[in-house]
Amino acid sequence: MTAPELQAFLSSDFPQAAHFVVEAVTDTGVTVRRPVQEADLRPGGTVQGPTMFGLADVGAYLAILSRIGPVVLAVTTNASIDFMRKPAAEADLLAEVRLLKLGRALAVCDALISSDGVVAPVARASLTYSIPPKR
Repeated sequence: MTAPELQAFLSSDFPQAAHFVVEAVTDTGVTVRRPVQEADLRPGGTVQGPTMFGLADVGAYLAILSRIGPVVLAVTTNASIDFMRKPAAEADLLAEVRLLKLGRALAVCDALISSDGVVAPVARASLTYSIPPKR
């Protein structure tokens, strides 16, 4: 699936995630943007962890769908995230998601999250997805 096709899929089939923006489909995965809003901030003015985790999870889902098509029941089976530094509250978050393995039943992705305009990553996540069997 292309970036516009993935964005259309989010709008039609996963409207809860329609605020994520598919920036690009790459040779190794996808780049996804998460606009940061006031509701995403925790006390102290930093982006909360669940917002960053959501970006990694949706990014991995989109990276997989970019290769296998709109399989709505591909689901997360394992996830781990490392928060490395404080993200810029005034900047969108970007996730560079690499698809490391795509098998018949499982897919493994790595997501590197940064604040837009800042080189140093703010978080890194590893995610495994289960792909339902074709019928």
